This record gives sequence, C-alpha cells and structure tokens, in this order.
Amino acid sequence: MKRSGLLVVLSLVVLGAAVFGQEQPVTDPAKADADFAVQGEYVGAIASADGKPAKYGIQVVAQSPGKFRAYGHQGGLPGDGWDKSKKVEADGQTKDGVTVFPKLLGSATIKDQVLTITGAGGAKVGELKRVVRQSPTLGAKPPEGAIVLFDATTGAEHFPGAKLTDDKYLGVPATSKRFFAKDFTMHIEFRIPYRTHGNSGVYLQGSYELQLLQSFGKNAGVHDCGAIYGVRAPDVNMTFPPLAWQTYDIEFQAARFDANGARTGPAQLTVRQNGVMIQDAVALSGPTGRGEPESAEPGPLVFQDHWNPVVYRNIWLVPH
Repeated sequence: MKRSGLLVVLSLVVLGAAVFGQEQPVTDPAKADADFAVQGEYVGAIASADGKPAKYGIQVVAQSPGKFRAYGHQGGLPGDGWDKSKKVEADGQTKDGVTVFPKLLGSATIKDQVLTITGAGGAKVGELKRVVRQSPTLGAKPPEGAIVLFDATTGAEHFPGAKLTDDKYLGVPATSKRFFAKDFTMHIEFRIPYRTHGNSGVYLQGSYELQLLQSFGKNAGVHDCGAIYGVRAPDVNMTFPPLAWQTYDIEFQAARFDANGARTGPAQLTVRQNGVMIQDAVALSGPTGRGEPESAEPGPLVFQDHWNPVVYRNIWLVPH
C-alpha cells in the first residue's frame, strides 16, 4: 500500500525517554512534584508608571527541578487579552517554599498560588492569582452525521493495534482503520504529559502533520504545538500547561486532482486550539514532516508516536 512508509515509521519500537535525556514523564497530577503547583497561568493587575492598574497575564514554566521561566503578557493571557506586544521574560527558582523571580516586572514571588510583584522601593504593586483555563469546546458532542472514532464506548476498534491506557484513553501510535479522501470537520482532545517534551502529531490523510508538543509559554515556531509541522507557526501559542486537556477543532479541505491525477488545487487547513484560531485557511504546498506524498487516494488519520505518553480522547469527524 502506498502509505505503508509512514505507518512503519510511526510504529517504531518505543525507545524510552531516557534515550533522549528527558526526565521521567508524569501522567498523573497526583504524582507530580512541587513544581507542578507553581507552574501555570496567573492573571491580575499591576500598577503602571502613572499608578493606574494594567492587566497582565503571566505564564510560569517549570524547567529543571526548582527552577522556572516566566513569560509576562501585557493585557492578559494569550487568547484572552494579550495585546501581542513583546513578552517580558525572567528566570526564577524556589527556595524555602517561595519561588522568587528577581527581575520579573521589578521583582516577583509566588507563594500559595499567588504571584506578587514588588516595585523598586519594596512596595507591592501587583498581585496575580493562578487560574486554570479550559477550552470552550472541551467535551464537545459529535453532531448529527459525525463518525465517532474514539470515545468511552468505542474503545480502540477504529484504530487496529492501538493500545488504551489504564485510564481508557487512546495511546500512541494509532492509525485509523478508515481512510478519508474528502473534506471534513474534526474534533480532537489531547493531554501532554508533565516533565517531558510531549511530542506527538496528527497526520491528516497521512500527509499533513499538525504538531503536538510541550510548548507552554514559548515563542512558538514551526516545530511547536499548533504548528503545521515545519511549514507555519501558530498565529498565537494557545498551548495550556502540561496535563491540562486541550482541544483541536479542525476544518480540512483536501487537495484537488483532475481525472488524470494532476493536482489542481492545494489542501487547506483551519485550526482552533482551545477555542482560539491559530491557523486560518492555510493553503498547503505539499506534505509535511514524514507525511506521504499527496494523492487523490484516501488516507488515514495517524496519531504519531514520538516516545512520549501523549493521550487522546473524544475524537470525531464530520465528512463534508
């Protein structure tokens, strides 16, 4: 079969995170370390130079144990108020139960899930509280005419050879038994583990990869979460912290071919991550990553295994 090359690559034996120098991944929040309670998103007001409060959103990303990187966003968090001005970045570390950022908007501390900003004179100028955002499409019900590819009732029947986790989520690698040639709308929910790269990807028709990665807080590029792999970065990095359930809502238009098999129009991809547009009607010049060559033939959905315990749930598709 034409698409066997991709399937072989994506079905390689799992080598283990240690091969790549990663820390042991954590898939259960109850088993996460103390840094997990510090990492996350914080929202609140900080007094500006004229004394008026200005809204800020700060994303705090766990690095090596006890150390963090903070990204400050004027106006609010990405997708929720950030004015897309240059981020403020600073490093911090935990000591005696308090996480300290000596150069974050003056200086800042985190204790008991509250981030406090202190000005040059030592006075408190702002307080931001930790928030947990949830995608507005999380748990979206399949509409009439949808093909339910994975939920609590289907098991892995639509993904031959795929394994379920102990929590009954779809593990990777997974390749759909059914192939798709036409346009479709698709909903996917995924969870990226903590303390690992969280690398995976969704191949549409086996040819075009929508990347998954632990990209929380980063300046996302063409290889980060929400990117059309190697081709186009997301318009905004809407990646939530590790172990949060996230969503991709996808509108896919297949490439067009004439009766002789000649390509007459490009595939096109629109993606909303966690409810926010990140790829808007992007025309694809050809396959991406390890994708199979474009063709008028139907192709599968492939959930890539890249040696990370990324999991999926609530997957459905509506053919057009």
